[in-house]
Amino acid sequence: MISVVIPALNEEATVAHVVQVARRHADEVLVIDADSRDATAQVASDAGATVLNWRDIMTTPPLPGKGESLWRGVHAAQGEVVVFLDADLQRINPDIVELLAAPFEDPSIHLVKAAYERPMTDGSEGGRVTHLTARPLLQLLFPELAHIRQPLGGEYAIRRSTAEQVPFVAGYGVEVGLLIDVARRYGPRALLEVEAGVRTHRNRPLHELSSMAQEVAATILQRAGQRGIEVTQRPALKG
Repeated sequence: MISVVIPALNEEATVAHVVQVARRHADEVLVIDADSRDATAQVASDAGATVLNWRDIMTTPPLPGKGESLWRGVHAAQGEVVVFLDADLQRINPDIVELLAAPFEDPSIHLVKAAYERPMTDGSEGGRVTHLTARPLLQLLFPELAHIRQPLGGEYAIRRSTAEQVPFVAGYGVEVGLLIDVARRYGPRALLEVEAGVRTHRNRPLHELSSMAQEVAATILQRAGQRGIEVTQRPALKG
């Protein structure tokens, strides 16, 4: 069984498209709504998703951040494989769920990342935090992961049993934290990339990217053992 978890906060313009893509190959599509102030929840429900407010999944009050929605989504999901998709996608391979889920036929695979091109509306290449923060730090501190093209991409899949054994950073460091933690626990060969074509999404303003870069850098440095750096995270669900 394949579950798709879509974290969403005020994404009424794009969430229906993402749900429709997810439903092509998923057995369960969950939209985890982080108290959206727009019609995200209704639009997602109309598109065929099961919409869960993040406060209703657990009695523990939510921490701010995308990773919190993913952590709660894993708790709610029923599938053996959990596929994460961002809710702000404007263009993505329509078979992304199948592409990400297929490699789990190999029992040695625990995490599958999507690799794709990220053109921006002005024709330049996207992924500024990826290229300027995440990949340089991974190359220096975790060279065994330096080949991963999109370490911060929100389109990836994980075994639910694996996701339950690792912590989830509450904020934007969640993707790179999972990448490092799964590689440490199961070895770099447990990670796989699949080609997924072209991906476009809502481009964030520079001030948002600055805080994202700080969270990503803090997560990598903390995982590398840098003293004095703390990141807010949830413990493993079944650690």
